[in-house]
Amino acid sequence: MTNKIAISSYSFHRFGGGPEGAETPTIESMIDGCVSYGVDGIEFLVEHLERNDKLNPPALHELKQYLAIRGISPVTVAASHNPVQTTPEGRRREQDKLLRTVDHAYELGAPFVRAHGGRWHTLASFPEMLANNGEEPPKEGFTIDQSYDWAIEALTEAATYAGERGVTLVLENHWGLTGTADGCVRIHDAVASPWLKYVLDTGNFLHRPDQYAEMAKFLPDLAVLHAKVYAGGGLLVEADLDYGRIAGMLKDVGFSGYISIEFEGKAHPEAGIPDGIATIRGAIGS
Repeated sequence: MTNKIAISSYSFHRFGGGPEGAETPTIESMIDGCVSYGVDGIEFLVEHLERNDKLNPPALHELKQYLAIRGISPVTVAASHNPVQTTPEGRRREQDKLLRTVDHAYELGAPFVRAHGGRWHTLASFPEMLANNGEEPPKEGFTIDQSYDWAIEALTEAATYAGERGVTLVLENHWGLTGTADGCVRIHDAVASPWLKYVLDTGNFLHRPDQYAEMAKFLPDLAVLHAKVYAGGGLLVEADLDYGRIAGMLKDVGFSGYISIEFEGKAHPEAGIPDGIATIRGAIGS
Protein backbone atom coordinates (compact mmCIF):
# COMPACT_ATOMS: atom_id res chain seq x y z
CA MET A 1 0.00 0.00 0.00
CA THR A 2 1.33 3.44 -0.93
CA ASN A 3 -0.23 6.56 0.54
CA LYS A 4 0.54 10.11 -0.46
CA ILE A 5 1.19 12.61 2.32
CA ALA A 6 -0.40 16.06 2.62
CA ILE A 7 -0.19 18.80 5.24
CA SER A 8 -3.13 20.81 6.56
CA SER A 9 -2.67 24.58 6.52
CA TYR A 10 -3.68 24.39 10.19
CA SER A 11 -0.36 22.67 10.87
CA PHE A 12 1.49 25.81 9.78
CA HIS A 13 -0.74 28.27 11.64
CA ARG A 14 -3.00 27.55 14.63
CA PHE A 15 -4.57 31.05 14.88
CA GLY A 16 -2.41 32.15 17.80
CA GLY A 17 -2.62 28.83 19.62
CA GLY A 18 1.02 27.88 19.15
CA PRO A 19 4.49 29.42 19.31
CA GLU A 20 4.31 30.43 15.63
CA GLY A 21 2.14 33.36 16.71
CA ALA A 22 -1.06 34.84 15.38
CA GLU A 23 0.24 36.45 12.19
CA THR A 24 -1.01 34.44 9.23
CA PRO A 25 1.71 33.14 6.90
CA THR A 26 1.17 33.43 3.17
CA ILE A 27 -0.45 30.56 1.35
CA GLU A 28 2.56 30.49 -0.97
CA SER A 29 4.91 29.97 1.98
CA MET A 30 2.79 27.02 3.14
CA ILE A 31 3.00 25.48 -0.33
CA ASP A 32 6.76 26.08 -0.40
CA GLY A 33 6.93 24.38 2.99
CA CYS A 34 5.23 21.31 1.53
CA VAL A 35 7.86 21.27 -1.23
CA SER A 36 10.69 21.48 1.29
CA TYR A 37 9.21 18.64 3.35
CA GLY A 38 8.89 16.42 0.28
CA VAL A 39 5.16 15.78 0.60
CA ASP A 40 2.55 15.50 -2.12
CA GLY A 41 -0.37 17.72 -1.18
CA ILE A 42 -1.87 20.42 1.00
CA GLU A 43 -5.25 20.96 2.63
CA PHE A 44 -6.58 24.47 3.07
CA LEU A 45 -8.79 25.89 5.78
CA VAL A 46 -11.07 28.41 4.12
CA GLU A 47 -10.05 30.89 6.85
CA HIS A 48 -6.45 30.81 5.64
CA LEU A 49 -7.52 31.40 2.05
CA GLU A 50 -9.72 34.28 3.18
CA ARG A 51 -6.94 35.91 5.21
CA ASN A 52 -4.72 35.74 2.12
CA ASP A 53 -7.44 37.21 -0.13
CA LYS A 54 -7.60 34.01 -2.19
CA LEU A 55 -11.36 33.49 -2.37
CA ASN A 56 -12.04 34.98 -5.79
CA PRO A 57 -11.69 32.98 -9.02
CA PRO A 58 -8.67 34.86 -10.42
CA ALA A 59 -6.72 34.43 -7.18
CA LEU A 60 -7.68 30.76 -6.96
CA HIS A 61 -6.59 30.21 -10.56
CA GLU A 62 -3.21 31.82 -9.84
CA LEU A 63 -2.89 29.65 -6.75
CA LYS A 64 -3.77 26.57 -8.81
CA GLN A 65 -0.92 27.43 -11.17
CA TYR A 66 1.48 28.05 -8.26
CA LEU A 67 0.64 24.61 -6.86
CA ALA A 68 0.99 22.83 -10.18
CA ILE A 69 4.37 24.35 -11.00
CA ARG A 70 5.66 23.15 -7.63
CA GLY A 71 4.16 19.70 -7.88
CA ILE A 72 1.86 20.05 -4.87
CA SER A 73 -1.76 18.90 -5.17
CA PRO A 74 -4.64 20.75 -3.50
CA VAL A 75 -6.48 18.02 -1.63
CA THR A 76 -9.23 19.61 0.45
CA VAL A 77 -10.77 22.96 1.20
CA ALA A 78 -12.33 22.93 4.66
CA ALA A 79 -15.63 24.78 4.92
CA SER A 80 -16.35 26.80 8.03
CA HIS A 81 -20.06 26.17 8.43
CA ASN A 82 -22.52 24.94 11.03
CA PRO A 83 -25.89 23.59 9.88
CA VAL A 84 -27.22 23.44 13.46
CA GLN A 85 -29.08 26.75 13.49
CA THR A 86 -32.51 27.30 15.04
CA THR A 87 -33.92 29.54 12.28
CA PRO A 88 -34.39 28.92 8.56
CA GLU A 89 -32.46 32.12 7.86
CA GLY A 90 -29.52 30.94 9.95
CA ARG A 91 -29.46 27.54 8.26
CA ARG A 92 -29.55 29.17 4.82
CA ARG A 93 -26.66 31.46 5.73
CA GLU A 94 -24.52 28.53 6.85
CA GLN A 95 -25.52 26.48 3.81
CA ASP A 96 -24.40 29.27 1.53
CA LYS A 97 -20.97 29.16 3.19
CA LEU A 98 -20.69 25.46 2.36
CA LEU A 99 -21.82 25.90 -1.24
CA ARG A 100 -19.38 28.78 -1.73
CA THR A 101 -16.58 26.56 -0.46
CA VAL A 102 -17.54 23.95 -3.06
CA ASP A 103 -17.17 26.69 -5.69
CA HIS A 104 -13.75 27.62 -4.28
CA ALA A 105 -12.60 23.99 -4.43
CA TYR A 106 -13.84 23.69 -8.00
CA GLU A 107 -11.91 26.79 -9.08
CA LEU A 108 -8.78 25.60 -7.26
CA GLY A 109 -9.00 22.04 -8.55
CA ALA A 110 -9.32 20.45 -5.10
CA PRO A 111 -11.30 17.19 -5.22
CA PHE A 112 -12.67 17.38 -1.64
CA VAL A 113 -14.50 19.82 0.62
CA ARG A 114 -14.49 19.07 4.33
CA ALA A 115 -17.99 19.38 5.76
CA HIS A 116 -19.31 19.46 9.32
CA GLY A 117 -22.34 17.88 10.91
CA GLY A 118 -22.73 20.85 13.21
CA ARG A 119 -22.75 21.84 16.87
CA TRP A 120 -25.23 23.39 19.28
CA HIS A 121 -22.48 25.29 21.17
CA THR A 122 -24.33 24.70 24.43
CA LEU A 123 -21.17 23.57 26.23
CA ALA A 124 -18.77 26.37 27.04
CA SER A 125 -15.47 24.48 27.20
CA PHE A 126 -13.62 21.64 25.53
CA PRO A 127 -13.24 19.66 28.80
CA GLU A 128 -17.04 19.78 29.17
CA MET A 129 -17.36 18.42 25.64
CA LEU A 130 -15.04 15.52 26.40
CA ALA A 131 -16.83 14.77 29.66
CA ASN A 132 -20.11 14.62 27.72
CA ASN A 133 -18.83 11.99 25.26
CA GLY A 134 -18.08 14.59 22.57
CA GLU A 135 -21.74 15.49 22.27
CA GLU A 136 -23.85 18.50 23.33
CA PRO A 137 -27.37 18.93 24.67
CA PRO A 138 -29.73 20.87 22.38
CA LYS A 139 -30.84 24.40 23.07
CA GLU A 140 -33.98 24.77 25.13
CA GLY A 141 -37.09 24.10 23.07
CA PHE A 142 -35.31 21.97 20.48
CA THR A 143 -34.30 18.33 20.10
CA ILE A 144 -31.27 16.38 18.97
CA ASP A 145 -33.36 14.76 16.23
CA GLN A 146 -34.13 18.21 14.80
CA SER A 147 -30.42 19.00 14.54
CA TYR A 148 -29.74 15.76 12.69
CA ASP A 149 -32.58 16.56 10.31
CA TRP A 150 -31.02 19.98 9.62
CA ALA A 151 -27.58 18.48 9.00
CA ILE A 152 -28.94 15.75 6.72
CA GLU A 153 -31.01 18.24 4.72
CA ALA A 154 -28.01 20.57 4.33
CA LEU A 155 -25.56 17.87 3.28
CA THR A 156 -28.04 16.23 0.91
CA GLU A 157 -28.42 19.52 -0.98
CA ALA A 158 -24.69 20.23 -0.81
CA ALA A 159 -23.68 16.75 -2.00
CA THR A 160 -25.85 17.17 -5.10
CA TYR A 161 -24.40 20.62 -5.73
CA ALA A 162 -20.84 19.35 -5.22
CA GLY A 163 -21.32 16.30 -7.41
CA GLU A 164 -22.49 18.44 -10.31
CA ARG A 165 -19.08 20.15 -10.08
CA GLY A 166 -17.03 17.00 -9.62
CA VAL A 167 -16.28 17.81 -5.98
CA THR A 168 -16.79 15.34 -3.12
CA LEU A 169 -17.87 16.35 0.38
CA VAL A 170 -16.03 14.60 3.20
CA LEU A 171 -17.71 14.47 6.60
CA GLU A 172 -15.36 14.73 9.58
CA ASN A 173 -15.71 13.50 13.15
CA HIS A 174 -15.61 17.00 14.60
CA TRP A 175 -17.57 17.06 17.88
CA GLY A 176 -21.22 17.91 18.33
CA LEU A 177 -23.38 15.72 16.10
CA THR A 178 -20.22 14.05 14.79
CA GLY A 179 -18.58 13.51 18.19
CA THR A 180 -19.23 9.78 17.82
CA ALA A 181 -18.88 7.45 14.86
CA ASP A 182 -22.57 6.58 15.15
CA GLY A 183 -23.48 10.25 14.76
CA CYS A 184 -21.35 10.47 11.63
CA VAL A 185 -22.84 7.28 10.22
CA ARG A 186 -26.38 8.52 10.92
CA ILE A 187 -25.75 11.60 8.74
CA HIS A 188 -23.70 9.82 6.06
CA ASP A 189 -26.16 6.99 5.57
CA ALA A 190 -29.21 9.26 5.52
CA VAL A 191 -27.67 11.46 2.83
CA ALA A 192 -26.83 8.31 0.88
CA SER A 193 -24.90 10.09 -1.85
CA PRO A 194 -21.75 8.96 -3.68
CA TRP A 195 -20.62 12.59 -3.28
CA LEU A 196 -20.48 12.41 0.52
CA LYS A 197 -17.70 10.34 2.05
CA TYR A 198 -15.65 10.46 5.26
CA VAL A 199 -12.51 12.20 6.43
CA LEU A 200 -11.29 10.52 9.60
CA ASP A 201 -9.55 12.64 12.22
CA THR A 202 -7.51 10.19 14.26
CA GLY A 203 -7.34 12.54 17.25
CA ASN A 204 -11.04 13.21 17.66
CA PHE A 205 -12.18 9.89 19.16
CA LEU A 206 -9.90 10.01 22.22
CA HIS A 207 -12.93 10.41 24.49
CA ARG A 208 -14.54 7.15 23.36
CA PRO A 209 -14.10 3.79 25.16
CA ASP A 210 -12.51 2.23 22.05
CA GLN A 211 -11.27 4.87 19.63
CA TYR A 212 -10.14 2.26 17.09
CA ALA A 213 -13.62 0.73 16.95
CA GLU A 214 -14.94 4.23 16.22
CA MET A 215 -12.37 4.72 13.44
CA ALA A 216 -13.23 1.37 11.87
CA LYS A 217 -16.77 2.55 11.10
CA PHE A 218 -15.34 5.10 8.66
CA LEU A 219 -13.15 2.73 6.69
CA PRO A 220 -15.71 1.39 4.17
CA ASP A 221 -16.22 4.89 2.70
CA LEU A 222 -13.02 6.70 3.70
CA ALA A 223 -11.68 9.40 1.36
CA VAL A 224 -8.99 11.15 3.44
CA LEU A 225 -7.22 10.45 6.74
CA HIS A 226 -6.26 13.28 9.08
CA ALA A 227 -3.26 12.11 11.09
CA LYS A 228 -3.06 14.11 14.31
CA VAL A 229 0.47 14.56 15.68
CA TYR A 230 1.52 16.31 18.89
CA ALA A 231 5.25 17.13 19.05
CA GLY A 232 5.87 18.98 22.31
CA GLY A 233 2.58 17.76 23.82
CA GLY A 234 -0.97 18.61 22.80
CA LEU A 235 -2.17 22.21 22.63
CA LEU A 236 -5.58 21.23 24.04
CA VAL A 237 -5.51 17.46 24.43
CA GLU A 238 -3.30 14.67 23.18
CA ALA A 239 -4.65 11.37 21.87
CA ASP A 240 -2.60 8.25 22.55
CA LEU A 241 -2.46 6.93 18.99
CA ASP A 242 -0.94 3.69 17.75
CA TYR A 243 -0.17 4.51 14.13
CA GLY A 244 1.13 1.04 13.49
CA ARG A 245 -2.29 -0.29 14.38
CA ILE A 246 -4.01 2.39 12.30
CA ALA A 247 -1.74 1.54 9.35
CA GLY A 248 -2.84 -2.09 9.64
CA MET A 249 -6.49 -1.07 9.60
CA LEU A 250 -5.93 1.00 6.46
CA LYS A 251 -4.05 -1.84 4.80
CA ASP A 252 -6.87 -4.29 5.58
CA VAL A 253 -9.33 -2.18 3.56
CA GLY A 254 -6.84 -1.25 0.82
CA PHE A 255 -6.93 2.48 1.56
CA SER A 256 -4.42 4.25 -0.71
CA GLY A 257 -5.68 7.82 -0.39
CA TYR A 258 -4.12 10.88 1.16
CA ILE A 259 -2.91 10.92 4.74
CA SER A 260 -2.83 14.54 5.83
CA ILE A 261 -0.71 15.74 8.75
CA GLU A 262 -2.60 17.82 11.31
CA PHE A 263 0.02 19.07 13.74
CA GLU A 264 -1.59 20.09 17.03
CA GLY A 265 1.38 20.13 19.38
CA LYS A 266 3.11 22.80 21.45
CA ALA A 267 6.32 22.67 19.43
CA HIS A 268 6.94 25.18 16.67
CA PRO A 269 5.55 23.95 13.33
CA GLU A 270 9.07 24.01 11.87
CA ALA A 271 9.86 21.17 14.30
CA GLY A 272 6.43 19.62 14.71
CA ILE A 273 5.56 19.14 11.04
CA PRO A 274 8.68 17.17 10.02
CA ASP A 275 8.43 15.16 13.24
CA GLY A 276 4.86 14.24 12.33
CA ILE A 277 5.79 13.35 8.77
CA ALA A 278 8.50 11.03 10.07
CA THR A 279 6.04 9.42 12.48
CA ILE A 280 3.48 8.73 9.78
CA ARG A 281 6.00 7.57 7.18
CA GLY A 282 7.53 5.24 9.72
CA ALA A 283 4.17 3.67 10.50
CA ILE A 284 2.58 3.68 7.07
CA GLY A 285 5.68 2.89 5.05
CA SER A 286 5.06 5.57 2.40
